[in-house]
Amino acid sequence: MDITNFHAAYYSHLLTQTNAENMLIATLQDSKLDLNPHQVEAALFALRSPFSRGIIEADEVGLGKTIVAGLIIAQKWAEMKQRILIIVPANLRRQWQTELEEKFYLESVIMDGETFADFEKIQENPFLQNCIIITSYNFAYSKAEYIKEIDWDIAVLDEAHKMRNVYKKDNVMARSIRSSLKDCFKLLLTATPLQNSLLELFGLISFIDNYIFGNIDSFKAQFSFLRDEKQKEFSDLG
Repeated sequence: MDITNFHAAYYSHLLTQTNAENMLIATLQDSKLDLNPHQVEAALFALRSPFSRGIIEADEVGLGKTIVAGLIIAQKWAEMKQRILIIVPANLRRQWQTELEEKFYLESVIMDGETFADFEKIQENPFLQNCIIITSYNFAYSKAEYIKEIDWDIAVLDEAHKMRNVYKKDNVMARSIRSSLKDCFKLLLTATPLQNSLLELFGLISFIDNYIFGNIDSFKAQFSFLRDEKQKEFSDLG
């Protein structure tokens, strides 16, 4: 049965009147999952505040970041927030599509050159589909102007450490993708949020919200002492 815009707004209102725990319970009833407590806790954290601009899910490899993302996506879909974009390395696109379909019963389309060309024949912006869009980083970068035209409800980025140098002016891809996603809720999945520098954390956070830490100079002024203390600690050990 089709629902009107009025009914969609009404159901959305009812969902927002309940707490995150009750909302997620309804989503779990239709999923095919064997969940761990930390996955539910992470999903609840992401859903708790309607004002949040996003989170970083930084569990280690094998701890189920994709499942956490699926829970959040499924809940957003149930709330009729169905403009959902998933950006992943090209070799993970089919895996994401299978996970969403088999575990959450969510339909998606992989947007690549061939699919884009097919959809472009029938509509102006091929990214405007009635299902979840899965695409690669390179394709999202090449079609950033099309992505920017859409008010996404949520953008999920797997292997999001690829975006951690967004603060560098020469990282054109990361800056272009961030700009195209505007102010939608962003879920960043990465097992390695930090590798070489605390500035990588600055980069990931600024990808979600460019105003939390201010500019890079203010971040360095506020947190550079952590590096100095660590260097002193190693020096004392020597």
